[in-house]
Amino acid sequence: MVLKRSSLSLFLGFLLISLIAPRSIARFVVEKNSLRVTSPDKIKGTYDSAIGNFGIPQYGGSMAGAVVYPKDNKKGCKEFDGFGISFQSKPGALPTFVLVDRGGLLDWIRTLFAFEVYGWEATLFLLMVYEWFSSLDCFFALKVWNAQKAGASAVLVADDMEEPLITMDTPAEDVSSAQYIENITIPSALIEKSFSETLKKALSNGDMVNVNLDWREAVPHPDDRVEYELWTNSNDECGVKCDMLMEFVKDFRGAAQILEKGGYTQFTPHYITWYCPQAFTLSRQCKSQCINHGRYCAPDPEQDFSSGYEGKDVVLENLRQLCVFKVANETKKPWVWWDYVTDFQIRCPMKEKKYNKECADAVIKSLGLDGKKIDKCMGEPNANSENLVLKEEQDAQVGKGTRGDVTILPTLVVNNRQYRGKLEKGAVLKALCSGFEETTEPAVCLSGDVETNECLDNNGGCWQDKIANITACRDTFRGRVCECPLVDGVQFKGDGYKNCEVSGSGRCKINNGGCWHESRDGHTFSACLDVDGGKCQCPPGFKGDGVKSCVDVDECRERKACQCPACSCKDTWGSYECSCSGDLLYIRDHDTCISKSGTEVKSAWTVVWVIFIGLAMAAGGGYLVYKHKLRSYMDSEIRAIMAQYMPLDSQAEVPNHVHEERA
Repeated sequence: MVLKRSSLSLFLGFLLISLIAPRSIARFVVEKNSLRVTSPDKIKGTYDSAIGNFGIPQYGGSMAGAVVYPKDNKKGCKEFDGFGISFQSKPGALPTFVLVDRGGLLDWIRTLFAFEVYGWEATLFLLMVYEWFSSLDCFFALKVWNAQKAGASAVLVADDMEEPLITMDTPAEDVSSAQYIENITIPSALIEKSFSETLKKALSNGDMVNVNLDWREAVPHPDDRVEYELWTNSNDECGVKCDMLMEFVKDFRGAAQILEKGGYTQFTPHYITWYCPQAFTLSRQCKSQCINHGRYCAPDPEQDFSSGYEGKDVVLENLRQLCVFKVANETKKPWVWWDYVTDFQIRCPMKEKKYNKECADAVIKSLGLDGKKIDKCMGEPNANSENLVLKEEQDAQVGKGTRGDVTILPTLVVNNRQYRGKLEKGAVLKALCSGFEETTEPAVCLSGDVETNECLDNNGGCWQDKIANITACRDTFRGRVCECPLVDGVQFKGDGYKNCEVSGSGRCKINNGGCWHESRDGHTFSACLDVDGGKCQCPPGFKGDGVKSCVDVDECRERKACQCPACSCKDTWGSYECSCSGDLLYIRDHDTCISKSGTEVKSAWTVVWVIFIGLAMAAGGGYLVYKHKLRSYMDSEIRAIMAQYMPLDSQAEVPNHVHEERA
């Protein structure tokens, strides 16, 4: 058999895990929900079903539906559209619950070896072998995905052998499976073989089989506070599941912090570590993957011992994140862990070669945490002794009470019960809310909105200019982000965490562009020039760097003004004053003095001419008015005389009183 280099690297990585993993048999507890048959009467009753570890279970609720068993594609390994089958419910009908058969040696190997026989490390090894040799049938998740695409509301997988129920998990990480796993939104459950045969028989007889899936008791809800823990990992190069985990932490941070600040929840992060057998502690593999002489180990991130980061780098960062939580918890702010983990993922990724202590310390400083306390908590990784923090983590991995051993990353535990389903904000929030005693749920559980304002606490660890009251912290539904702002049309540029600088035109409007400025005696001077992208240059009359200082220049002492023989110079702040002796007047533009008397004579003649012209204009205007009125009077007199002696044709004859008397 010839193996590809990448497959061989993976094989060696899993082989190392089998060497350094705990040798005890894992204790696995299946999380169940009740499945109740409501019809037909002859099979009515309540049955167990194991919740699938993908999709979105309806924690705290229930779902009723009608069971359908397809005639073709009974295992659901192919798309149902190819067989002309649709599970889409008709209007007014119950949702469709599709019953499919379990099938495939890979499913059986995964569950049998993983949690009941040899321990989880054997699963990884055997699964790799079978994936190299065959592609028998399909995984649980693919069955559910095919049914969902055909319109199913839920999927029941019928076991193919009589055995205790197990949890249906997602397949080994690969690009093809990741494309559909993250899109599965319907719930699924595994049912026992005997019960599935009962359902099939009822369906074959033509009976309508109605069932009810109930998740209301899937999570214990004893009181008004929910305790939950997330088993996670700082390694961001472990494939699809790591990407999904990082996305969940970013999305869920806001809701988690609100619940924690309100005292509704008690959150605890955890990290899985393994130990190296004493016989191999001096080997190259254990030295590169472990700290404290083989006591605490993690697999190589790239599955390549010759290059890149090593497993011990992951262990150290896991330890640092644990100590961040402990130090934050001591200051009564345990929710700061979510800020640190999110910012570390963004600012210190392995791909950019920033996954190191220097970058981690910068994040710690930006969040206002005590770096010295965190370093003290981490202890000495090269010491041949126990690390109390990591020892507690290894002890916590062992299952207690209703919780089984933690063997899968990531794992969410709510009220000591492992969460099953898609690690998605809405689904996880619903699971947490189902853990509260009835009537004690916080407001966030009763509404669809989660409002956060993380910028109020330590400015969210982002850049800010306290003088100008400008910050790079922007609160969003998913939590705060650090982005350089846009203020009054002026864009700031930078990483948003350590620095933001004004850029472009208009920069002088914001905090004077970061340049020097000063006001004195009612005058303000600024070194900011809003040209050529903006620069700081001392104004005329000052000298300096333009940023921190500009010093007044003594023009009189440096003889930059008042150079004429009759000039007298007096220096002022940012300027100067020049005067002339005697009756001379100083002309600044020409730096010279002229006679005041000459100026006064010239001004007097100007006044005389103005008066003369004004009088002349007044006389001319008066003459015109007089002439107009005189002519109007003369015209009216002449018309009156002519009207007496030369009557017009239109006028009646004027009576002649003289002739009347003679007659």
